[in-house]
Amino acid sequence: MSLIRIEGGKPLKGRVDLKGAKNLVTKAMVAALLGETPSTLLDVPHISDVDVVERLLNLHGVTITHDPKTGDMTLDPSNVEQARIVDIDAHAGSSRIPILFCGPLLHRLGEAFIPGLGGCEIGDRPVDFHFDVLRQFGAVIEKLPTGTRLSAPDGLVAAKINLPYPSVGATEQVLLSATTAKGLTELRGAAIEPEIIDLIAILQKMGAIISVDTDRVIRIEGVKQLKGYTHKALFDRNEAASWAAAALATKGDIFVGGAKQIEMMTFLNTYRKVGGEFEIEPAGIRFYHPGSELQPVVIETDVHPGFMTDWQQPLVVALTQAQGLSIVHETVYENRFGFTEALVKMGAQIQIYRECLGGNPCRFGQRNFNHSAVISGPTPLRGADIRVPDLRGGFSHVVAALAAEGTSNVSNVQLISRGYERFIDKLQDLGADFQIEG
Repeated sequence: MSLIRIEGGKPLKGRVDLKGAKNLVTKAMVAALLGETPSTLLDVPHISDVDVVERLLNLHGVTITHDPKTGDMTLDPSNVEQARIVDIDAHAGSSRIPILFCGPLLHRLGEAFIPGLGGCEIGDRPVDFHFDVLRQFGAVIEKLPTGTRLSAPDGLVAAKINLPYPSVGATEQVLLSATTAKGLTELRGAAIEPEIIDLIAILQKMGAIISVDTDRVIRIEGVKQLKGYTHKALFDRNEAASWAAAALATKGDIFVGGAKQIEMMTFLNTYRKVGGEFEIEPAGIRFYHPGSELQPVVIETDVHPGFMTDWQQPLVVALTQAQGLSIVHETVYENRFGFTEALVKMGAQIQIYRECLGGNPCRFGQRNFNHSAVISGPTPLRGADIRVPDLRGGFSHVVAALAAEGTSNVSNVQLISRGYERFIDKLQDLGADFQIEG
């Protein structure tokens, strides 16, 4: 699947059901490397990022069975071994997950090799945080032409770590490395996203001793060994917000099965301010356009509990139909507004600025990055030929095509399968009018 032809102007109506969060399940799969016995992870989505991690784990001797229908996955790390560099390197560019293999592999094998890293081109997500953390744990790092080799001749030892920014990836690196390191690790400036807390719950089930304070301090007491776990993954709140935005942009009505209120509270507040309606039920959340005019809002993305950066892209499409000027200040990824070029091509009025159009602390204010957007609406969207640039931006392009009048040809759509299970099937279930062209 590389291109779909969409006939827009038809509201999306129906139900979609969520499985586990992409940003949790792939890390939980890596955590299974730490166990001495098999692990069982429930609600694993059938997405390409999961496939990449599964192949990488297979290369390292982990036996995996995965039922795509139920989402049940078992991971047996009994025969963990070092993979051939050429085999690992074959996955370079497919995912950024390999960097998180370092801690578990150093614990199990005493060494690890990490190829070049890929992922969506939405900003400079440096691996320096990761390597700095691993050095503090005692890892020796050697840069090679094909990647990076790490070793731990004396094993990993506890450290006091202070992150300059609450990076989700660096926090995950600390958690996966510190659970079996010798001594007490103290992490300050930690990320506390729900997916991080769910990973901590998994590690605790495995035998880890981890405490989380209210001031972004996490303490991990190292243990000698861990066992396997059985865990149902947290629902994917990014996918939930994406379908909610799709309902608003297309004047539709979508019930998102598996979505829960607590993890979505910040999004729900903004959704209501824009003019969207929702009903919270035990089985999920219904999101719908009430038929009245949408209202402009000011959004500043931030780390949890702020407004997630992954939420803003789909919602921007709906904001093109709001009455007046909306402002979005992106403080997490510096290059996340590239997707708006396609929206402008379709008729949206969006102006991008280098200045910080908001009051939240921002890492990009004194740097030459276009990280603020002003959206003027309402503007009718027209069908166009567009190309998917990244995961969330790609979903946003599809939503724009569905909301637009006329025909749109959306190419490179296979990228959306990185984070959205059964994406095409769900579009069909919601009544979208489209054809797969290639």
